Amino acid sequence: MKRRTFIEQSAIAAAGLACIPSLLSAQQKEEIIFGHNNKRYRLDTNWGKLDFERYPVKDCHEMVQDSKGRIILLTNETKNNVIIYDKKGKLLTTWGNEYPGAHGLTLFNENGEEVLFICDNNRHQVIKTTLDGRVLMTLDYPKETGEYTKAEEYIPTETAIASNGDIYVADGYGKDFVMQYNHKGEYIRHWGGRGKEEKHLQNAHGVCIDSRNKNNPVIIVTSREQNAFKRYTMDGQFIDTIHLPGAWVCRPVIHGEYLYAAVLQSQSHLWQQSGFITILDKNNKVVSNLAGNEPLYVDGKLNELYQTIKAFQYPHDVCIDDEENLYLAQWNSGHVYPYKLTPVV
Repeated sequence: MKRRTFIEQSAIAAAGLACIPSLLSAQQKEEIIFGHNNKRYRLDTNWGKLDFERYPVKDCHEMVQDSKGRIILLTNETKNNVIIYDKKGKLLTTWGNEYPGAHGLTLFNENGEEVLFICDNNRHQVIKTTLDGRVLMTLDYPKETGEYTKAEEYIPTETAIASNGDIYVADGYGKDFVMQYNHKGEYIRHWGGRGKEEKHLQNAHGVCIDSRNKNNPVIIVTSREQNAFKRYTMDGQFIDTIHLPGAWVCRPVIHGEYLYAAVLQSQSHLWQQSGFITILDKNNKVVSNLAGNEPLYVDGKLNELYQTIKAFQYPHDVCIDDEENLYLAQWNSGHVYPYKLTPVV
């Protein structure tokens, strides 16, 4: 589903959201533990709050942690597109005024120097920068593919960077192709695209490199309208589908042996759901849903996923730090700053 359509349907759903008993507000004085099995967390909604007059946000789209332990937030507010916190939520610095469609944020260690890749929906570009915002490279719309006639057809949402520096770009709000470039930004190939065959994608919102099997890394791509992730070889050959019924998943995030993802409201629960965080193990089985229902497999198939606690509104990305804390960015949520979730030991 394209973002415009999702927003239109979400506006209709707003009335339904107001009718859900908010367990979070009803139990303000009680500690609420989110999640299941060995992935359970406490929520801190005040962690990222700042002086809105000085450091405003619009949509909080994505977050990463750098090697210094800093938490880097990307927002489409051009007064400060990038906001950098420490792990306690203290503001360290801000930068960026030129990314009105800031959406995807990826960090990569390039020969000892960390760099960022920003996907901008409005500019129809991917921009590589230093950690303080100096532009190093810009990737324009991929006319080399023969699939695009103008920049407006290309709306990149996410990048993933391989160990050799190859750049994978998901055109999640455009034509749903994944483009592969070398480290210089030279086009190599593309695959996916919108279609009905299993190798195709429908709303290729996110992409990541899954190196949990170090001898056989693969590409995981979101196919959000199909409630799924799809796995491909590093050269774009389709492998299989990870079905997540009911879950409009955002980008996959690999940390350790687990895959984490923010989930928007599910289509079938459009009138009453808002979102949650899902966590999959190394076998790509759901083991925990934060503010969602307990995962249940019947005859090897996952039952539908849905929100059970009205704690989040349109989760868009999750960042996992070096101490296993989670940070949640939300969009279309009334200018909400990021939340922090601390693991329950």
